[in-house]
Amino acid sequence: MGMWVGKGRKARRSYGFDEVALVPGELTINPNDVDTSCKIGGIDFQAPIMASSMDGVVDVNFAIAMGKLGGVAVLHLEGISTRYENPEEAVEKIVKCDPTESTKIIQDVYSKPIKKELISKRITEIKSAGVPAVVSCNPQVAGEFGPIAREAGCDIFIIQSTVISVNHESSEYEPLNLFQFCKEMKIPVLLGNCVDYKATLSLMETGCQGIFVGIGPGTACTSRGVLGIGVPQITATCDCASARDFYYKKTGRYVSIITDGGMATGGDVCKAFAAGADAVMLGNAFARAKESPGRGYHWGMAMPHPSLPRGTRIQVGTAGTLEEILYGPARLDDGTQNLVGALATSMGNLGAHNIREMQLVKMIIAPSIQTEGKVYQAAQRVGMKK
Repeated sequence: MGMWVGKGRKARRSYGFDEVALVPGELTINPNDVDTSCKIGGIDFQAPIMASSMDGVVDVNFAIAMGKLGGVAVLHLEGISTRYENPEEAVEKIVKCDPTESTKIIQDVYSKPIKKELISKRITEIKSAGVPAVVSCNPQVAGEFGPIAREAGCDIFIIQSTVISVNHESSEYEPLNLFQFCKEMKIPVLLGNCVDYKATLSLMETGCQGIFVGIGPGTACTSRGVLGIGVPQITATCDCASARDFYYKKTGRYVSIITDGGMATGGDVCKAFAAGADAVMLGNAFARAKESPGRGYHWGMAMPHPSLPRGTRIQVGTAGTLEEILYGPARLDDGTQNLVGALATSMGNLGAHNIREMQLVKMIIAPSIQTEGKVYQAAQRVGMKK
């Protein structure tokens, strides 16, 4: 399998969102009659879309707003919200600094220690609004932060790093036992990120209830440039979804696949579900919401790393309200708003009654899908060619 890239070395061809298209069949459905809801960690959500746990995207207020709209916003337990009693002061420093100084400023902002009492406080603030509290951290601190979050009433706990694996080796610290952690938490645990079939299978054996797919596709992420790793999201999602289906047939236990990053438009979101996703996680789309804490800026989770930052601060601007981005009405012509409406309309055109049926629609390799007939859009930089 694969093509020769050199003597004795083959490489497999992989595909991203811009290289494929979805094919309608014999059935079409009124978009108002399709079901776009999803279940993550045993909890039903109206919108199958999660807001990424980046400080420029999610704070307590955003998490509450997203929850009330039927979606999921993930609060980062190693972010500004747990380091500062007043996170807005830290955000102010980041969004107002000179671009040439942004990496240093962000590293300085994140050098302030995490206050464990703020972990409980932030979760309590979210829960008091009557919406689910979903939080994340990296594996190195999960063993410490997990029990704190659980006791505070956290509904779903996420362990997320650039790459996660069951078999992690280190001579400097004791790796987290994911099997033990998932068992002892007593609440749903989701794990990420990975892009590989076998890795997904091994992660599902831990007892987790969801797995995030995607290494380096995020708008602000530079992991692919810094580390040279990653797999385009269509192929990565297909592979991990295939592992999910095999695992389900083998055990009867269904583990959600969540495509994380790389989606700029409603069309990309639709393709992620067609590739096998049960839900998607977006950062850039929600960084543009009026409710987002970053004021039109956001930066990757790995950017504050003290020695090897793998992100950059980007300015995305403010395009509309969170409700407009999720449910419309769209005020822009580029497919970045009314994402749930776009999904419902695509499902209707493809004859998919629900997300599970959307995962089975026909897909073709179509490298011209972004350019065919779009000469005027490209020349005038409108619509798909902004």
